[in-house]
Amino acid sequence: MPKAFLIDTSRCTACRGCQVACKEWHELPANKTKQWGSHQNPPDLNPFNYKLVRFSESLENGKIKWFFFPDQCRHCIDPPCKNEAEGYMDGAVIQDEKTGAVLFTDLTAKLAPEACEAVRAACPYDIPRWDEKSGLLTKCTMCFDRVSNGMLPACVKVCPTGTMNFGERAEMLELAEKRLAEAKKTYPNATLADADSVNTIFLLMDEPQKYHKHVVASVRTGLNRKQFLSSVFGPLRRPMQRAVRA
Repeated sequence: MPKAFLIDTSRCTACRGCQVACKEWHELPANKTKQWGSHQNPPDLNPFNYKLVRFSESLENGKIKWFFFPDQCRHCIDPPCKNEAEGYMDGAVIQDEKTGAVLFTDLTAKLAPEACEAVRAACPYDIPRWDEKSGLLTKCTMCFDRVSNGMLPACVKVCPTGTMNFGERAEMLELAEKRLAEAKKTYPNATLADADSVNTIFLLMDEPQKYHKHVVASVRTGLNRKQFLSSVFGPLRRPMQRAVRA
């Protein structure tokens, strides 16, 4: 039975405990940050921050309203990043059958930069980041080492408000529906983001765009010239690259 996160944004206070716990558990180096006009720091996900609490400020009826969004990999049920990576190199991106965790392996360092960008661009949530120095693609691992040993992901373990939840997917979906019904009493526009296609389910208090532009999966309405040529010649080019990299 796959595992899943339920992230209830109605309970998030932006303490950033989850963000810090993720960084500490994975022993990721510090980022140099500065005041850039927002409490959100660093400004975006990067190779050394797999999780980022996003801050969005909205003025509604003369009142300031905050929307907090603990952004991370959605561990898609049918991961586009894995599907894209398989065209370049087997095993660069894998999906654990037991947990559903989508994992980037050290083989991503063997991908050419353009292949890394293709894998990154395949994500409808703009999550993967490329470490130019190591050549690795990085993102949330679902704390696979912890979960495989019966432990909670680090972000869930430290959450003091019940925002972060983790367990069997069926149980998280049931909890999500209960939380949603309760949230709608206060927030009529509350919704679950892409719950049928991901293993990181977000409960939102309002429209997704009020949180962040990549809260729900982006949909391509058409292909530009570069994308069209890639779709035509990509399948022919990838086996050649695989042979060179082997």
